[in-house]
Amino acid sequence: MAVLRSRPLLWLVLALPGAWMLWRWWATPDLYGYGHIIGDSGEWAAWLLMATLAVTPLRLAFRRNAFVQYLMRKRRDLGVASFAYAAGHTIVYLWRKADPAIIWDEVSTPYILAGWVAFALFVPLAITSNDVSMRALKRRWKSLHRLVYPAAVPVFVHWALSAFDPTTAYIHIGILAAIEIVRVVLQWRQRRPART
Repeated sequence: MAVLRSRPLLWLVLALPGAWMLWRWWATPDLYGYGHIIGDSGEWAAWLLMATLAVTPLRLAFRRNAFVQYLMRKRRDLGVASFAYAAGHTIVYLWRKADPAIIWDEVSTPYILAGWVAFALFVPLAITSNDVSMRALKRRWKSLHRLVYPAAVPVFVHWALSAFDPTTAYIHIGILAAIEIVRVVLQWRQRRPART
């Protein structure tokens, strides 16, 4: 049972989609090319971000549930995995463009700009998602990691603007909005003084 709760096993599971993407890109580049890997890596980054954000409303609603408590302990791992897929997404993009002049010229494109803004916001969160940073930053750590909420906005703007068919992105934006509305409502209800 301890093995099932171990961090190495969790990271093995989280790495499997990335390993599968890289294998397909290497083994069948004609069938699984740049368009597929850039899309899939971005989607996994967004899905793991949504999973990370969903942990707080789940904790507020089902505080004593064992699985929710497990998710609370592993929330940082989910967030770092989301960043890892976003970093892979960015590396594939940079590899494809290759020329710094082209990369710089595309920064002004709205969906590219949204992606860079999101990535820049997530860098300090990923760097400080460890026990050493938590101890060093103390109360400032939690304040810093609240950046995840505004950082999620350009992530999904990037997805919606870059997709050939933005319907899927809009559905996920709706799910993200529902997660955040539930979180805000539950936090407000728990902070509201009880009536006597």
